Amino acid sequence: MSELAYTPLDEIEKIHSELKKGFYSGKNKPISYRKYQLLQLAYLIKDNTEKFEEALRADLGRPALESRFMEIGPSITDALKAYKGVDSWARPEKPGFSITFTFMRPIVYKEPKGVVLVISPFNYPLWLTVGPLAGALAAGCATVIKPSEATPAFSSLLAELVPKYLDSDLVRVVNGAVPETSKLLDLQWDHILYTGGGRVGRIVATAAAKHLTPVSLELGGKSPVVIDPNCDLETTARRVLWGKIVNAGQTCVAPDYILVPRHFQDKFVDALKTTYAQFFPENAKPNAEGTYSRIVTPQAFKRIKKLLDETEGEIVIGGETDEATKFIAPTVVKNVKGTDSLMSDEIFGPLLPIVPVEDLDEAIAFINARDHPLALYVFSQDPVFKNKLFSRTQSGAAIANEVVIHPGADGLPFGGVGPSGYGMHTGKFTFDMFTHLRSSLDSPSWIDKILAFRFPPYTPKGLKATLGLYPSLPARPSGPPPAESAYTNRWARWLLFGLAFAVAGGLTRKDKFLK
Repeated sequence: MSELAYTPLDEIEKIHSELKKGFYSGKNKPISYRKYQLLQLAYLIKDNTEKFEEALRADLGRPALESRFMEIGPSITDALKAYKGVDSWARPEKPGFSITFTFMRPIVYKEPKGVVLVISPFNYPLWLTVGPLAGALAAGCATVIKPSEATPAFSSLLAELVPKYLDSDLVRVVNGAVPETSKLLDLQWDHILYTGGGRVGRIVATAAAKHLTPVSLELGGKSPVVIDPNCDLETTARRVLWGKIVNAGQTCVAPDYILVPRHFQDKFVDALKTTYAQFFPENAKPNAEGTYSRIVTPQAFKRIKKLLDETEGEIVIGGETDEATKFIAPTVVKNVKGTDSLMSDEIFGPLLPIVPVEDLDEAIAFINARDHPLALYVFSQDPVFKNKLFSRTQSGAAIANEVVIHPGADGLPFGGVGPSGYGMHTGKFTFDMFTHLRSSLDSPSWIDKILAFRFPPYTPKGLKATLGLYPSLPARPSGPPPAESAYTNRWARWLLFGLAFAVAGGLTRKDKFLK
């Protein structure tokens, strides 16, 4: 493992001070300079693609295809998206027409929050650094990046490349472990984005509270997959298993466990076995270099292996481990109970427990009895099944017939709810996260002729004049509306449209037949 040079503790406060000075110089206020930095960020990645692949292979045993598909490509996309979007994102906005305030020229300015801190994780160190940095640069902020000490090859490369491509008055890298992170958290920031586990997330939020610093936390959790027996089984098995094995399961939105009807469990397991053999035809084991990632650290390996050793479920796929290479095979365990070791915490590894349930109602109750997950997955072709699950649960995202890739979907925010985190980012949402919406009015003197009643001395005439400011209300409701799900109502409209379309098509075919 590469040796990582930690940033000296006595330099961290100096870095913070220099970035603050760089921010207040105003050099990143012009949109043209922000775009210059964003394009430089894109080229930082493009020019060094092979170096990043090598670093990610050294740290995570990551196959090149996974690095390109899951990190390198999306990172360039995020930088370019911000480059193309920042002109419109940063444009001041006028609120809707209001007879009371329009003549005061109300406007909302998009102002950078200031000097921000991005603490990125080990599992996707490039993408979860570049995406936030692109948003911060687009917003006009100065940024400290704190990458993970668990990925020394990547973190060293990042520290080497950033000053070659980006303005050191605006972007700096601080490398280190607990002491360096603690020193950073002692300082005042204008926003902190932390991606990682809940235990450290609480430490970050507590430290930020001392300075009243706004925080966004992306914390993960146990993301369940609910299986409808009427799903497309082949597609379901392929996507679920891929979502668990990519990056050796070290993905915050990886499928963490499966909820499947008890009578369908064995059929689902058989489909997973078939898929596993297709994924790894060489003795059905992902042991060849470049075909499957490794666990990031010896400590992480021991934690995951302990979960596997203590399970009371039945291992039906995989189960092989090798401590020397931090290898844990993709492993499927069936007949897992809610009290099993595999259900005690987020697995963050390639173990897939299957929890049999009687029906969808029991699956919903199982999910609701636990922390809100970062993602909730369902595989079903039945709109009613999907809508019932989504409308009766809470999660950061609700995804049907797909896994893992939704954080990269254009226009969708990425974030958790409750214990899985708060705040949202990716794309324009990252720009918004690091942007202060600064309200402004410019009220002319003549307005006082209309609003003169607001000034003392207060009179009955002035009191009566205030009634003109009240909006009129719709008719008083006669009672509550009939209960219905927002999802059901939406799908009912589509169902009616589909039926009408089908009937119209049938009539057309009948007319042709009669002719």
